[in-house]
Amino acid sequence: MAIILVVEDEPLQRMDMIDMAQEAGFEVLEAHDANHAIVLLESRSDVRLMLTDIDMPGAMNGIKLAAAVRKRWPPIAIILTTAGHAPAADHIPEQAIFLPKPLNRQRTVETMRRLTEELAAED
Repeated sequence: MAIILVVEDEPLQRMDMIDMAQEAGFEVLEAHDANHAIVLLESRSDVRLMLTDIDMPGAMNGIKLAAAVRKRWPPIAIILTTAGHAPAADHIPEQAIFLPKPLNRQRTVETMRRLTEELAAED
């Protein structure tokens, strides 16, 4: 099964996202902020999808992280989420998907599976 990187600064939300992905059969890496996510991505070449919160502390929020990932690691699928306002379409990187919080588990898992299956078909 595909490897997913979950990026979320709130520990309880991060654990919920991890549990959801693991229950769906994915292997999960976790990062507490964008800088940690970049370090993980630089050390791994097997991440296929990143599920990231938009609102995170630090110099890089989820939108900036998604843009950096799209530029440096184009094959990685991206799902952005937030409990706040949905980002404007022109702020979402190409081929990234926005899902609002609270995450609908069924919809989120279906989206993760679809995106990782599409990537596997391209390999």
